[in-house]
Amino acid sequence: MVRRNDQRRAALVDAAIEVLAKQGARGLTFRAVDAEAAVPVGTASNYFANRDDLLTQAGARVYERLQPDEATLARQRAADRDRETYAELMRELVGRVAAFRTGYLALLELRLEATRRPELRRVLTERVRADVDANVAHHEASGLPGDAMAVKLLILALNWLIVEQLTLPDVFTEAEREDLVTAAVERIVTAGQGAG
Repeated sequence: MVRRNDQRRAALVDAAIEVLAKQGARGLTFRAVDAEAAVPVGTASNYFANRDDLLTQAGARVYERLQPDEATLARQRAADRDRETYAELMRELVGRVAAFRTGYLALLELRLEATRRPELRRVLTERVRADVDANVAHHEASGLPGDAMAVKLLILALNWLIVEQLTLPDVFTEAEREDLVTAAVERIVTAGQGAG
């Protein structure tokens, strides 16, 4: 029987994210999650039907935790609508995502695991597609320069920059990463593009 204590479930899923980041998908066991969450052995197995259920919920939770808070959204809504502001917003985004290091590393593990698990692939595909669509819609509503293609190209470029920063942090200095984000915006979002 699967238990329903939502706080305990969230703590276990957060522990699963930490295990994925530290030990990889092969290290994700109910016992490892119990140890990471500092709960009695057998607790995780009471909350998740199976390992696939745990993997799927960990993937969803990473995206929940990567969402900007209301203060960040309000600041973005009040910002100017030019490429310089766009670049600043993208630098903030890269910093916010990279700050949740274990979450992003867990997400990379989940993506690799999804190549072998059709249900996880389906869930992650739906979640990533929804995230892309939400980013495009948010961008179009924001009035910032650029079109949907520019948003998608920035997503792809900045995701790999984040991977580089988290896995091989000495390849680029912090200043180089900031310059790369600015250059990506300046080169992908051309002056003639309108929003939409």
